[in-house]
Order: sequence, then C-alpha cells, then structure tokens
Amino acid sequence: MGTKLERIMEISATTPKPEFTSLYHLINIEMLKQCHKELDGSKAVGIDKVTKAEYEEHLEENLTNLVSKLKNKAYKPLPSLRVFIPKANGKKRPLGIASYEDKIVQLAVKKILEAIYEPRFLNCMYGVRPNRGCHDAIKEVHRQISNEHINHVVDADIKGFFDHLSHEWMMEFLKLYIKDPNLLWLINKYLKAGVMTDGVFEESEEGSAQGNIISPILANIYMHNVLTLWYKFVIRSNTVGNSFLAVYADDFIAGFQYKEDAERYYVLLKERLKKFNLELEESKSRMIEFGRYAEANSKRKYGKKPETFDFLGFTFYCGKGKKSGNFCVKLKTNRKKFQQKLKAVKEWLYEHQTMPVKELIMKLNTKLVGHYRYYGVSHNIAKIGAFLHFVQRYLFKVLNRRSHRQSYTWDGYIDMLKVYPLAKPKIYVKLF
Repeated sequence: MGTKLERIMEISATTPKPEFTSLYHLINIEMLKQCHKELDGSKAVGIDKVTKAEYEEHLEENLTNLVSKLKNKAYKPLPSLRVFIPKANGKKRPLGIASYEDKIVQLAVKKILEAIYEPRFLNCMYGVRPNRGCHDAIKEVHRQISNEHINHVVDADIKGFFDHLSHEWMMEFLKLYIKDPNLLWLINKYLKAGVMTDGVFEESEEGSAQGNIISPILANIYMHNVLTLWYKFVIRSNTVGNSFLAVYADDFIAGFQYKEDAERYYVLLKERLKKFNLELEESKSRMIEFGRYAEANSKRKYGKKPETFDFLGFTFYCGKGKKSGNFCVKLKTNRKKFQQKLKAVKEWLYEHQTMPVKELIMKLNTKLVGHYRYYGVSHNIAKIGAFLHFVQRYLFKVLNRRSHRQSYTWDGYIDMLKVYPLAKPKIYVKLF
C-alpha cells in the first residue's frame, strides 16, 4: 500500500496538473487494517461508544463488512459527537468525535489526500504536515522579519474557520486533481454527516468538524486554494517590496516591506475570504508597523512602544540584542496562554494532592518539560522561569493542604525539592 501512495505522491510532484481517476479501490482491507493499527485506542469514543479494543474483537469480520459497504456505496458515516473545550478567552471550542469505524475510513482517506497534496502545498504552510510544526512556522516569521526588511505585519484571524468552510467550494477544489467520483462521494458523505450535540442531531450545511481525523487535511486544501496560491500568484507578483506569508492551519501572518503593499493586501484579503464563505474577525485582525524602524517611529509619533502581535501561543515584540543593541525580534509566551497553562497545572495539582510526593513531582516534571519543549524558545527564558516559579508556589500550597502532620515550612519545602527537584527551564528551540 505504501508503494502505491508513494507513486501517487511522485505523480503529483512531477505533473503540472495531475488527474487521479482511480483512487477509491485503495481503501481496501489491507489499508483499513493498517489504519486500525495506527489509531490511538485511548481517544474518546463517538456516539456509538465503540472502542478500538471492542472493534478489534471481531476485526476481520468488521473490516470485511466495512469494505463491502464501501464497495456497494452502502456506507454511511455516523454524525460526530460534539463536545466543547474551554478556550483561553473564556469561550468554548467545539470539537467533533467520530465513531471508531469512521475514524478508520477517515484515516485511509487522509493518507490518499496527503499523497496527492503534500507535494503541491507551498512551503509557507506548516500546519499538521509531515516533518513540519509550530516551531518551523515561528522560526520562519522570526527570520523574515529579522532579515528581509519587513516593516509591516498583517495579523489576521478568520472567524470560525472550521465551522464555515463551504462544502461546495471544498468539492470544487478537490475536483481539480481528483477525478474519481467514488472518492469524492465518500468525502462529501463526511462533510454532510452532521453532528450530535446533547443527543440532538444537527445537519452540516457548511464546515468540517474540528477534531475529526480528516479535518486538518481538508482545511489545508481549503487554505491552499483560498489563501496561499492567491498570495503567490496575485499578491506577491504585484508587491513592490519584500513580503512573506506563514500559515498554520487557519492561523496566518503576512509581512510586507512597504505600508502600501500591506494595506492593499489587507483590503483584498477581506474580499478574497468573503468569496469563499469566510470572514475576518475584525476585533482580532489588524495591520501594524513592526520591524527595525517601528520602535523609533512609534516613540516619535505616539510616545509609546511599538505594537506587538501574537502567533501560535507567542507574543512577538520589537527588542534589542543584549550585546549589539541593534534591532531584534523577540518572543515571549502569550499572556492568555501563560495563564491558561498555569491554571491547568494548578487544577491538576489540587486533583492529585493525595499522591505520594515522589510520584507527584515525577508526573509534574513531565508536564513542566512538555511546557518547556514548546515555550522554550530563544528570548523566552524569563517567561518559562516565571512559569516554574508559580508552579513551585502552587505545589507548596498543595502539599500543605494534605494534613497538618505533613505540612512543610518553606525551608523544609526547599530541602525536599533538593531530594525531588522540579525540572529546570531550558531553551529547546533556537531561532538563530
């Protein structure tokens, strides 16, 4: 199966406008068995409540029936179970949880779509792609502003991106390369499967449930056609100075050397998104002066520091190198993300306060290292140090709530940390 997908990827990479007419047959028992093997059995279950372990009890029979349903076009995906998780701004993000069998088929479709589109996605796209991630996008934004004479940044936010993807446009984008009507039928089935919220079924007239396996690749295909190709062939070709675009799923940052180019892009961006059933979140979208001249200009014009922008959990701000004193792009943990992560650790500590000290600190260190691995980026040592400081104080309070007999004085607590030390902050990602 891997060889066939590799062949598709090769054709997609070497053909100006490939047309794939026979793809549906690749979703056979061999591929579905491999997808089942790769799926995480600890994930939440969908509306049918079937787990990986339960499905595996009659795996051969289940997959044989599944292949038969797919072949006869009798397969119908179940609605996704909608759950809500809290966001940093106090609102809740809707997530869709597919049934286990649907997850298997979705993963198979995802593999085929990735083979077709990975060679065609532009380098400015970083979200949910093999061998790419958040830190790569962050590094690129940092490099562009630091080295490519970028003076203006368009910080844009799409309102409810996953909820408002146009199914009609999505299918039109897929039809550009996929000429297999059976695979298109299956993808459309997923788009129209609907969601179940508190036992109530809701039809899906637009959008792709965030949390489903297939949603990230569909989102990338949508952004590829709506944003990145448009930037490459329309915006950049009509831009006087330097510019860049960095995209991670529905988050993106655009930078320009000249204000006129940035203003034009911002105006045209609104029109472009509207054409494809999307719109900017006006309260979170803006164009700012940002770069080596921003501090001096902001101080001269407004008597204050230059504006900052947020991207992937970090706040980018204009700074100066410690040794040279020259302009330097710096990063720190976004304030809302900092508070959100700290709150999560605090709640976890209070939930596990009865755990033996050695085990509690061992598990806490796993969380701390995870935090450092993401937020441990050049210039951000102070913020991850502050994170440890607050966690250390929360731990002290938690240990002293267990009982009077086990209470620690501060000096005693410090001595205990010498025996069971907390993980120290470390920079894992260097930007230069």
